[in-house]
Amino acid sequence: MRLRSLTLACCSLTALTLPVCVAPPAVQAATHHRAAPAAKTPAAPAQPEPDDMIIAVVNSIPLTKRDVDNRGKLFALSTGLPVSDDLMARLRPQIIRQMIDEKLRTQEILSRHINIAPEQIAAAIGNIEKRNGMPEGTLRSHLAQDGVSLTTLIDQLRVQIGWIQVLRQELGPRSRVSAGDIAQRQAALKREEGRTEYEISEIFVKVDDPRHAEEELAFTNTVIEELRKGAPFPIVAAQFSQSQTALDGGSMGWVQEDELDPSVVDIVRQMPVGVGAVSNPITVPGGFLIVTLNGKRIIGKEMGHMINIRQAFLPFETPLDPQHVTPQQEAALQKAMQVIQSTHNCEAMEAVNKAEGEKRPSDPGELPLERLNPQMQAVLAELPIGQVSRPMVSRDGIDLLMVCSKTEKNFSNRSPSEIADQLMNERVEQAARQLDSDLHRRAMIDLHVKLKGA
Repeated sequence: MRLRSLTLACCSLTALTLPVCVAPPAVQAATHHRAAPAAKTPAAPAQPEPDDMIIAVVNSIPLTKRDVDNRGKLFALSTGLPVSDDLMARLRPQIIRQMIDEKLRTQEILSRHINIAPEQIAAAIGNIEKRNGMPEGTLRSHLAQDGVSLTTLIDQLRVQIGWIQVLRQELGPRSRVSAGDIAQRQAALKREEGRTEYEISEIFVKVDDPRHAEEELAFTNTVIEELRKGAPFPIVAAQFSQSQTALDGGSMGWVQEDELDPSVVDIVRQMPVGVGAVSNPITVPGGFLIVTLNGKRIIGKEMGHMINIRQAFLPFETPLDPQHVTPQQEAALQKAMQVIQSTHNCEAMEAVNKAEGEKRPSDPGELPLERLNPQMQAVLAELPIGQVSRPMVSRDGIDLLMVCSKTEKNFSNRSPSEIADQLMNERVEQAARQLDSDLHRRAMIDLHVKLKGA
């Protein structure tokens, strides 16, 4: 987590599963000496629980069934996967625990008189839309279509942003990384040259009582199952991980083996790189860990290329149907071919994109070529500087790219800002766990539902 900015776009939930109850096997028939039982009166249908039913009271503040149900719906919407009643039943106990944690954090934020400006909430929502490829301002309608109140998301974001400020206060002078701190870490990295380091993302599931970790393990397996079905790791991490890296989609950045628990090292040494493989549950101090391996390199020896590009996007007025191409779509393709023939520098590409309404940014920023997806690498790797790429047609329009510059870079050399972020992550994680523990120890929590180990 970076204290300087809220870089992830999504909510932070934590989750635990309650195994679905199974009816006991039917009692065997009595012997022939036993009289037949009397006919039973049909049971009345179970009444649905009211939305305002109180599930827990946290320092006199109630948590209702409506709150928990809305959070479950938000999970369904953000992962893009169909979510069954069975899955929601298994997630529900940990959603309750996470929301209890958020109540405690909210109360701590208020006790410190920390105010969250509406602009901060708006910026965080804009981040969500950007990360999920949504046009600006469409998240509210997406939530409404799925029956989720925007307030559910805003409440989560308010806690996330306010908690960052609480941790900044907790750290005090340690919230600033000095030049000496950075130099010390740089020297340590220099001594590590030749060793392997890994770019890892994590989901941490806290276990309160190691003697009763069955539900946490069941939940961890449920999360792994959803990830392997295609749920986006960063979004699931943001919602369910109980590590501070949740605010960065679970990203731990580049770490060496001696910075990891030995059980994690054993797993990542065997994992394939960059293919979205998800580990089985890993037992670590305090809980279970799920990891995915995004990259692997030898310290001091990872050469690659940074490219600066420009793009021009020619939008379609209606989604493309390859069987029924509209005149406007044909005209857009003809325009793209003209741009390829007549455009020979990046300034001209910017002008084309602006003339088309700049639906996508003209300058996406400097990009690491070798870390792009294979399709983009194939387009850009051999594209001469100043030449327009072939048209890339999607449902929404036609994309054209141009490489403006390409420079070689040693990616294993971390910038001072990257080192500062890692040092801050370590300090924040330690402070967060300590403060969470203190808040629980002082709290009065009355659970109106039975959670194992609670």
